Amino acid sequence: MNQSSRIEFPNLFQNDIIINRIAFTLFGIDVYWYGIIITGGVILAVVYALQNAHRVGVLSDKVFDLAFWGTICGIVGARLYYVIFWNLNPENEYKYDLLRTFTGIRDGGLAIYGGVIGGVVGAIVVSRLMKIKLLPVIDLAGLGFLIGHCIGRWGNFVNQEAFGAPTASELPWGMTGDRIMADLHAQGADPNALVHPCFLYESLWCLLGFIVLHFYLRKWRTFDGEIFLMYVVWYGTGRAFIEELRTDSLYAGGLKVSQVLAIASAAFAAILFVYFKMQLQKKKEYVMYAETEESKKLIEEYQYKIKLREEQEKAKTALRRTQRELGEPTAPTIIQSEEDENGENS
Repeated sequence: MNQSSRIEFPNLFQNDIIINRIAFTLFGIDVYWYGIIITGGVILAVVYALQNAHRVGVLSDKVFDLAFWGTICGIVGARLYYVIFWNLNPENEYKYDLLRTFTGIRDGGLAIYGGVIGGVVGAIVVSRLMKIKLLPVIDLAGLGFLIGHCIGRWGNFVNQEAFGAPTASELPWGMTGDRIMADLHAQGADPNALVHPCFLYESLWCLLGFIVLHFYLRKWRTFDGEIFLMYVVWYGTGRAFIEELRTDSLYAGGLKVSQVLAIASAAFAAILFVYFKMQLQKKKEYVMYAETEESKKLIEEYQYKIKLREEQEKAKTALRRTQRELGEPTAPTIIQSEEDENGENS
Protein backbone atom coordinates (compact mmCIF):
# COMPACT_ATOMS: atom_id res chain seq x y z
CA MET A 1 0.00 0.00 0.00
CA ASN A 2 1.36 3.40 -1.00
CA GLN A 3 1.34 5.83 1.92
CA SER A 4 3.41 8.57 0.30
CA SER A 5 2.79 12.14 1.40
CA ARG A 6 4.25 15.56 0.75
CA ILE A 7 6.25 17.65 3.26
CA GLU A 8 7.32 21.22 2.61
CA PHE A 9 9.60 23.85 4.13
CA PRO A 10 8.57 26.64 1.72
CA ASN A 11 10.74 29.35 3.29
CA LEU A 12 13.87 27.18 3.04
CA PHE A 13 13.53 25.62 -0.42
CA GLN A 14 10.87 25.21 -3.08
CA ASN A 15 10.99 21.48 -3.72
CA ASP A 16 8.59 19.12 -1.94
CA ILE A 17 9.84 16.17 0.10
CA ILE A 18 7.93 13.01 -0.81
CA ILE A 19 8.07 10.36 1.89
CA ASN A 20 6.42 6.95 2.05
CA ARG A 21 5.78 5.86 5.64
CA ILE A 22 6.29 2.23 4.57
CA ALA A 23 9.92 1.27 4.08
CA PHE A 24 9.20 -2.18 2.66
CA THR A 25 6.81 -5.12 2.92
CA LEU A 26 7.98 -8.44 4.35
CA PHE A 27 5.78 -11.53 4.14
CA GLY A 28 2.77 -9.32 3.59
CA ILE A 29 3.51 -7.13 6.64
CA ASP A 30 4.27 -3.46 6.12
CA VAL A 31 7.45 -2.32 7.87
CA TYR A 32 7.33 1.39 8.67
CA TRP A 33 10.19 3.87 8.66
CA TYR A 34 9.06 4.96 12.14
CA GLY A 35 9.91 1.56 13.59
CA ILE A 36 13.20 1.36 11.71
CA ILE A 37 14.28 4.80 12.93
CA ILE A 38 13.31 4.02 16.54
CA THR A 39 15.20 0.72 16.36
CA GLY A 40 18.24 2.47 14.91
CA GLY A 41 18.23 4.93 17.80
CA VAL A 42 18.04 2.12 20.34
CA ILE A 43 20.91 0.22 18.70
CA LEU A 44 23.16 3.28 18.65
CA ALA A 45 22.32 4.01 22.28
CA VAL A 46 23.26 0.46 23.30
CA VAL A 47 26.49 0.56 21.27
CA TYR A 48 27.45 3.84 22.94
CA ALA A 49 26.76 2.38 26.39
CA LEU A 50 28.84 -0.72 25.66
CA GLN A 51 31.75 1.36 24.38
CA ASN A 52 31.75 3.57 27.46
CA ALA A 53 30.93 1.00 30.16
CA HIS A 54 34.52 1.10 31.44
CA ARG A 55 34.19 4.83 32.21
CA VAL A 56 31.66 4.06 34.92
CA GLY A 57 33.45 0.93 36.10
CA VAL A 58 30.93 -1.64 34.88
CA LEU A 59 31.49 -4.64 32.60
CA SER A 60 30.03 -4.24 29.12
CA ASP A 61 28.30 -7.63 29.48
CA LYS A 62 26.38 -6.32 32.49
CA VAL A 63 25.48 -3.14 30.62
CA PHE A 64 24.15 -5.22 27.73
CA ASP A 65 21.96 -7.29 30.07
CA LEU A 66 20.44 -4.15 31.57
CA ALA A 67 20.07 -2.53 28.15
CA PHE A 68 18.29 -5.58 26.74
CA TRP A 69 15.71 -5.88 29.47
CA GLY A 70 15.48 -2.12 29.92
CA THR A 71 14.61 -1.73 26.23
CA ILE A 72 11.84 -4.31 26.45
CA CYS A 73 10.40 -2.68 29.58
CA GLY A 74 10.80 0.72 27.94
CA ILE A 75 8.69 -0.29 24.92
CA VAL A 76 6.00 -1.69 27.21
CA GLY A 77 6.11 1.43 29.37
CA ALA A 78 5.93 3.75 26.33
CA ARG A 79 2.84 1.99 25.04
CA LEU A 80 1.19 1.68 28.46
CA TYR A 81 1.72 5.40 29.21
CA TYR A 82 0.11 6.32 25.89
CA VAL A 83 -2.79 3.91 26.36
CA ILE A 84 -3.61 5.13 29.88
CA PHE A 85 -3.78 8.79 28.96
CA TRP A 86 -5.26 8.30 25.50
CA ASN A 87 -8.14 6.48 27.16
CA LEU A 88 -8.87 9.66 29.09
CA ASN A 89 -9.59 11.37 25.77
CA PRO A 90 -13.37 11.43 25.17
CA GLU A 91 -12.75 11.34 21.41
CA ASN A 92 -11.07 7.94 21.62
CA GLU A 93 -13.08 5.42 19.62
CA TYR A 94 -12.08 2.59 21.98
CA LYS A 95 -12.39 4.53 25.21
CA TYR A 96 -11.60 2.35 28.25
CA ASP A 97 -10.97 -0.68 26.01
CA LEU A 98 -7.42 -0.92 27.38
CA LEU A 99 -6.59 -4.32 25.90
CA ARG A 100 -7.63 -3.38 22.38
CA THR A 101 -5.83 -0.05 22.57
CA PHE A 102 -2.66 -1.61 23.98
CA THR A 103 -2.41 -4.38 21.39
CA GLY A 104 -3.05 -1.97 18.50
CA ILE A 105 0.52 -0.73 18.64
CA ARG A 106 0.83 -0.77 14.84
CA ASP A 107 -1.77 2.00 14.80
CA GLY A 108 0.76 4.25 16.58
CA GLY A 109 1.19 5.55 20.07
CA LEU A 110 4.49 5.42 21.97
CA ALA A 111 5.16 8.02 24.65
CA ILE A 112 8.77 8.93 25.44
CA TYR A 113 8.20 9.51 29.13
CA GLY A 114 6.51 6.15 29.42
CA GLY A 115 9.55 4.59 27.77
CA VAL A 116 11.93 6.30 30.20
CA ILE A 117 9.86 5.26 33.22
CA GLY A 118 9.48 1.68 31.98
CA GLY A 119 13.17 1.40 31.13
CA VAL A 120 14.29 2.68 34.53
CA VAL A 121 11.87 0.44 36.42
CA GLY A 122 13.03 -2.55 34.38
CA ALA A 123 16.68 -1.68 35.02
CA ILE A 124 16.05 -1.43 38.78
CA VAL A 125 14.43 -4.87 38.89
CA VAL A 126 17.07 -6.54 36.70
CA SER A 127 19.95 -4.92 38.59
CA ARG A 128 18.60 -6.34 41.84
CA LEU A 129 18.12 -9.82 40.38
CA MET A 130 21.50 -9.92 38.62
CA LYS A 131 23.42 -7.98 41.32
CA ILE A 132 24.52 -5.20 38.97
CA LYS A 133 25.52 -1.76 40.24
CA LEU A 134 22.63 0.43 39.09
CA LEU A 135 23.75 4.03 39.62
CA PRO A 136 26.83 3.86 37.35
CA VAL A 137 24.80 2.21 34.60
CA ILE A 138 21.95 4.74 34.63
CA ASP A 139 24.52 7.43 33.91
CA LEU A 140 25.07 5.65 30.60
CA ALA A 141 21.32 5.22 30.27
CA GLY A 142 20.80 8.98 30.43
CA LEU A 143 23.15 9.49 27.49
CA GLY A 144 21.52 6.56 25.71
CA PHE A 145 18.09 8.13 26.15
CA LEU A 146 19.37 11.35 24.56
CA ILE A 147 20.65 9.39 21.56
CA GLY A 148 17.33 7.58 21.26
CA HIS A 149 15.29 10.78 21.56
CA CYS A 150 17.48 12.62 19.04
CA ILE A 151 17.18 9.94 16.36
CA GLY A 152 13.69 8.70 17.20
CA ARG A 153 12.08 12.12 16.67
CA TRP A 154 12.83 11.81 12.97
CA GLY A 155 10.28 9.02 12.93
CA ASN A 156 7.76 11.73 13.83
CA PHE A 157 8.99 13.71 10.83
CA VAL A 158 8.25 10.79 8.51
CA ASN A 159 4.77 10.42 10.04
CA GLN A 160 4.14 14.21 10.03
CA GLU A 161 3.28 14.18 13.73
CA ALA A 162 4.53 15.83 16.92
CA PHE A 163 4.37 19.19 15.15
CA GLY A 164 3.47 22.48 16.79
CA ALA A 165 0.86 25.19 16.48
CA PRO A 166 0.69 27.50 13.44
CA THR A 167 3.47 30.04 13.49
CA ALA A 168 4.43 33.22 11.70
CA SER A 169 4.53 32.67 7.94
CA GLU A 170 8.05 34.13 7.70
CA LEU A 171 9.59 31.60 10.11
CA PRO A 172 12.43 30.10 8.03
CA TRP A 173 11.89 26.54 9.24
CA GLY A 174 8.08 26.57 9.32
CA MET A 175 6.75 23.36 7.81
CA THR A 176 3.60 21.98 6.23
CA GLY A 177 2.51 18.78 4.51
CA ASP A 178 -0.45 16.70 3.42
CA ARG A 179 -1.10 15.14 6.83
CA ILE A 180 -0.39 18.38 8.68
CA MET A 181 -2.89 20.24 6.52
CA ALA A 182 -5.50 17.56 7.16
CA ASP A 183 -4.93 17.74 10.93
CA LEU A 184 -5.12 21.54 10.96
CA HIS A 185 -8.36 21.39 9.01
CA ALA A 186 -9.80 18.87 11.50
CA GLN A 187 -8.81 21.22 14.35
CA GLY A 188 -10.57 24.15 12.70
CA ALA A 189 -7.27 25.97 12.02
CA ASP A 190 -5.99 27.39 8.74
CA PRO A 191 -4.80 24.33 6.79
CA ASN A 192 -2.38 26.48 4.79
CA ALA A 193 -0.54 27.74 7.89
CA LEU A 194 3.05 26.77 8.58
CA VAL A 195 3.66 24.98 11.87
CA HIS A 196 6.54 24.61 14.32
CA PRO A 197 8.65 21.50 13.55
CA CYS A 198 8.65 20.38 17.18
CA PHE A 199 10.28 17.09 16.26
CA LEU A 200 13.28 19.07 15.00
CA TYR A 201 13.44 21.27 18.11
CA GLU A 202 13.54 18.24 20.38
CA SER A 203 16.00 16.35 18.21
CA LEU A 204 18.46 19.26 18.21
CA TRP A 205 17.96 19.87 21.94
CA CYS A 206 18.78 16.23 22.68
CA LEU A 207 21.80 16.30 20.35
CA LEU A 208 23.18 19.32 22.17
CA GLY A 209 22.47 17.68 25.53
CA PHE A 210 24.26 14.51 24.47
CA ILE A 211 27.37 16.44 23.42
CA VAL A 212 27.46 18.39 26.70
CA LEU A 213 26.89 15.37 28.96
CA HIS A 214 29.25 13.16 26.97
CA PHE A 215 32.17 15.46 27.77
CA TYR A 216 30.91 15.95 31.32
CA LEU A 217 31.01 12.16 31.77
CA ARG A 218 34.62 12.02 30.57
CA LYS A 219 35.98 14.96 32.58
CA TRP A 220 33.80 16.26 35.40
CA ARG A 221 31.48 13.54 36.77
CA THR A 222 31.77 13.46 40.56
CA PHE A 223 29.20 10.89 41.74
CA ASP A 224 27.35 7.87 40.37
CA GLY A 225 23.94 8.85 39.03
CA GLU A 226 24.99 12.45 38.36
CA ILE A 227 24.73 12.20 34.57
CA PHE A 228 21.25 10.70 34.79
CA LEU A 229 20.06 13.55 37.01
CA MET A 230 21.50 16.03 34.54
CA TYR A 231 19.74 14.20 31.71
CA VAL A 232 16.41 14.49 33.51
CA VAL A 233 16.96 18.22 34.08
CA TRP A 234 18.12 18.85 30.52
CA TYR A 235 15.42 16.85 28.77
CA GLY A 236 12.63 17.96 31.10
CA THR A 237 13.47 21.64 30.66
CA GLY A 238 13.46 21.41 26.88
CA ARG A 239 10.38 19.20 26.75
CA ALA A 240 8.40 21.59 28.95
CA PHE A 241 8.89 24.43 26.45
CA ILE A 242 8.45 22.29 23.34
CA GLU A 243 5.30 20.63 24.69
CA GLU A 244 3.70 24.06 25.04
CA LEU A 245 3.89 24.40 21.25
CA ARG A 246 2.47 20.98 20.38
CA THR A 247 -1.14 20.40 19.41
CA ASP A 248 -1.24 16.60 19.83
CA SER A 249 -0.44 16.34 23.55
CA LEU A 250 -2.00 13.80 25.90
CA TYR A 251 -4.22 15.54 28.44
CA ALA A 252 -5.44 14.78 31.94
CA GLY A 253 -7.85 17.22 33.56
CA GLY A 254 -7.04 19.93 31.05
CA LEU A 255 -3.30 19.70 31.67
CA LYS A 256 -0.68 18.43 29.24
CA VAL A 257 0.55 15.30 30.98
CA SER A 258 4.06 15.27 29.51
CA GLN A 259 4.56 18.97 30.20
CA VAL A 260 3.59 18.58 33.85
CA LEU A 261 5.81 15.52 34.19
CA ALA A 262 8.69 17.32 32.44
CA ILE A 263 8.53 20.29 34.83
CA ALA A 264 8.11 18.14 37.94
CA SER A 265 10.88 15.67 37.05
CA ALA A 266 13.32 18.41 36.02
CA ALA A 267 12.70 20.33 39.26
CA PHE A 268 13.06 17.22 41.42
CA ALA A 269 16.24 16.10 39.63
CA ALA A 270 17.72 19.60 39.98
CA ILE A 271 17.06 19.54 43.74
CA LEU A 272 18.72 16.13 44.06
CA PHE A 273 21.67 17.29 41.97
CA VAL A 274 22.28 20.32 44.18
CA TYR A 275 21.76 18.27 47.36
CA PHE A 276 24.31 15.60 46.37
CA LYS A 277 26.82 18.24 45.27
CA MET A 278 26.50 19.93 48.66
CA GLN A 279 26.95 16.61 50.44
CA LEU A 280 30.13 15.99 48.46
CA GLN A 281 31.47 19.37 49.48
CA LYS A 282 30.83 18.60 53.14
CA LYS A 283 32.05 15.02 53.40
CA LYS A 284 34.55 14.69 50.57
CA GLU A 285 34.68 10.95 51.21
CA TYR A 286 32.65 9.69 48.27
CA VAL A 287 34.35 7.23 45.91
CA MET A 288 32.75 6.54 42.56
CA TYR A 289 32.30 2.88 41.71
CA ALA A 290 34.76 3.12 38.80
CA GLU A 291 37.48 4.04 41.31
CA THR A 292 36.82 1.18 43.74
CA GLU A 293 39.06 -1.88 43.98
CA GLU A 294 36.09 -4.12 43.21
CA SER A 295 35.42 -2.41 39.90
CA LYS A 296 39.09 -2.25 38.90
CA LYS A 297 39.58 -5.93 39.66
CA LEU A 298 36.51 -7.03 37.70
CA ILE A 299 37.46 -4.96 34.67
CA GLU A 300 41.08 -6.13 34.82
CA GLU A 301 40.00 -9.79 34.92
CA TYR A 302 37.50 -9.19 32.12
CA GLN A 303 40.09 -7.51 29.91
CA TYR A 304 42.58 -10.30 30.64
CA LYS A 305 40.08 -12.93 29.49
CA ILE A 306 39.38 -10.99 26.30
CA LYS A 307 43.10 -10.61 25.58
CA LEU A 308 43.72 -14.30 26.28
CA ARG A 309 40.86 -15.28 23.97
CA GLU A 310 42.26 -13.06 21.20
CA GLU A 311 45.72 -14.55 21.58
CA GLN A 312 44.27 -18.07 21.48
CA GLU A 313 42.39 -17.24 18.29
CA LYS A 314 45.57 -15.90 16.70
CA ALA A 315 47.46 -19.03 17.75
CA LYS A 316 44.72 -21.29 16.37
CA THR A 317 44.76 -19.40 13.07
CA ALA A 318 48.53 -19.75 12.83
CA LEU A 319 48.28 -23.46 13.68
CA ARG A 320 45.70 -24.07 10.93
CA ARG A 321 47.89 -22.21 8.44
CA THR A 322 50.84 -24.45 9.37
CA GLN A 323 48.68 -27.56 8.97
CA ARG A 324 47.60 -26.47 5.51
CA GLU A 325 51.18 -25.73 4.47
CA LEU A 326 52.47 -29.08 5.76
CA GLY A 327 49.45 -31.01 4.57
CA GLU A 328 49.53 -33.03 7.79
CA PRO A 329 47.42 -33.12 10.97
CA THR A 330 49.14 -31.55 13.95
CA ALA A 331 49.07 -33.04 17.42
CA PRO A 332 46.93 -31.34 20.10
CA THR A 333 48.65 -28.38 21.70
CA ILE A 334 48.40 -26.28 24.80
CA ILE A 335 45.77 -24.19 23.00
CA GLN A 336 43.22 -26.98 23.20
CA SER A 337 44.26 -27.84 26.75
CA GLU A 338 43.71 -24.26 27.95
CA GLU A 339 40.35 -24.14 26.16
CA ASP A 340 39.28 -27.40 27.82
CA GLU A 341 40.35 -26.09 31.20
CA ASN A 342 38.49 -22.81 30.65
CA GLY A 343 35.43 -24.75 29.55
CA GLU A 344 35.49 -26.86 32.69
CA ASN A 345 35.91 -23.82 34.92
CA SER A 346 33.28 -21.70 33.20
